[in-house]
Amino acid sequence: MVSDINLDSSLSNYAVFGNPINHSKSPQIHSLFAEQKGITLNYQAIEVPVDSFKDYVNSFVEQKGKGLNITVPFKGDAFSLCDILSDRADISGSVNTIWFDKDKNIYGDTTDGKGLINDLIINNEIDLNNKSILILGAGGSVRAILEPLCAQKPKQIVIANRTVSRAVQLAKIFSNHGNIQACSYADLSEKLYGQRSFDVIINGTSLSLNGRLPTIPKSTIGNTTCCYDLMYSDKETIFMKWASEQGAFKVLDGLGMLVEQAAEAFNIWHGVMPDTAPVIKQLRNVPV
Repeated sequence: MVSDINLDSSLSNYAVFGNPINHSKSPQIHSLFAEQKGITLNYQAIEVPVDSFKDYVNSFVEQKGKGLNITVPFKGDAFSLCDILSDRADISGSVNTIWFDKDKNIYGDTTDGKGLINDLIINNEIDLNNKSILILGAGGSVRAILEPLCAQKPKQIVIANRTVSRAVQLAKIFSNHGNIQACSYADLSEKLYGQRSFDVIINGTSLSLNGRLPTIPKSTIGNTTCCYDLMYSDKETIFMKWASEQGAFKVLDGLGMLVEQAAEAFNIWHGVMPDTAPVIKQLRNVPV
């Protein structure tokens, strides 16, 4: 039994596993959802050593835990550990939501892509149909959002990454889902794509966490461009600030996506969809 996990046997227990995890807003979000719906639960943020993910999941199951959210750097580990995967988890190669049956089988799903789509389309009225989308980065977060983005039938998706081979690999994996191209940051130019700017730019790198920017041309942003950073913080990220300075039409962070993906997980576990709008407002300290 892992000593770091001590569940309250009198409650339904849920948790988020990650490393680091102290910054996580998931306990607050799920507590607000539970309060909304009159559900009693115990939700913890648990920091898992990078080489101990399986042991921690097993300990959580043995103590009759009900469900887990998974964040960096364990979404790939969760994918490999699950016995039964949803179609969208299988396509993405990533799992961020886990639950168990009476035989202790591990079920896995990814709600990240759905969370992003809901935040863009429902919360911010961004139309993706027939639009040109630039995605920066080619890691697990990007892989998790590609299929849901393709389902919106954009005109094209360009994946730009410092290591071009990783972008090329993702473009190949998802080539049957839409018009996807890959390039380096340096290759983002008018000559390559026949346009000066993109309709939507999604920063799927973690550079904002370190106060750094992807090295992309200013010309990728026009006065109708929506720029979205998958990262979030209490103040605007460096990518958001840069996008605003280039004249982007709308600049957004990933807080809405965080709440929306959590709502999808909450629905999987409890069979009821919470109202995300007041939770997003509360997290932004906006009067509800």
